[in-house]
Amino acid sequence: MPTSSTERTRREQRTVDSRSRILEAAVECLVEDGFSAASTLAIQARAGVSRGRLLHHFPSREALLVAAAEHLAGRRVREAADRIGLDAGVAGVDRITQVIEFMWLTYHEPYFWAAVELWTAARTNDGIAESLLPNERRLGGAIRASVDAMWGPELAGHPRYAQLRELLLTSMRGVALVYAFDRRDPRRDPHIAQWVDTARVLLET
Repeated sequence: MPTSSTERTRREQRTVDSRSRILEAAVECLVEDGFSAASTLAIQARAGVSRGRLLHHFPSREALLVAAAEHLAGRRVREAADRIGLDAGVAGVDRITQVIEFMWLTYHEPYFWAAVELWTAARTNDGIAESLLPNERRLGGAIRASVDAMWGPELAGHPRYAQLRELLLTSMRGVALVYAFDRRDPRRDPHIAQWVDTARVLLET
């Protein structure tokens, strides 16, 4: 008998759900146990799926882990986009402070540490490196667009805004790495005030 559209829809939804569970499990393994311990068996067990189901979606460990990083990065962009409309009436120094604090805290979310695990692995794993590069380039563009929207057209329209944005993104990433072993409250980091001062100077506010 021909498969009904309802049955096809249910099967497709199960496929989507199982893929999502696998990706979430992979991210959790990367964050909690690190790259070396994030084996397909560990991910399979955490996701609660069969070996065949996992291999159907992801034929290799590298493909799975890179897809997991992309999955989490997509969430990062969506969360940043959701933040754009909040406190839209805030301007000037208050807006600068608000945006910088939000940008900084994104470097302390699980997706950042999952990405760090993969970046480190890519140094000696050509397969990971080749898969990561195009994904990171696409993600970089999406993140910059979200950041631009958070700053708003007035601040983002300043001639030196692009210089400030790149300085903040690279500086925050570097400072955040220290928190891998120096586990303190990121909201009290002294760099926040320095970033705000730098933004005020470059944007002449």
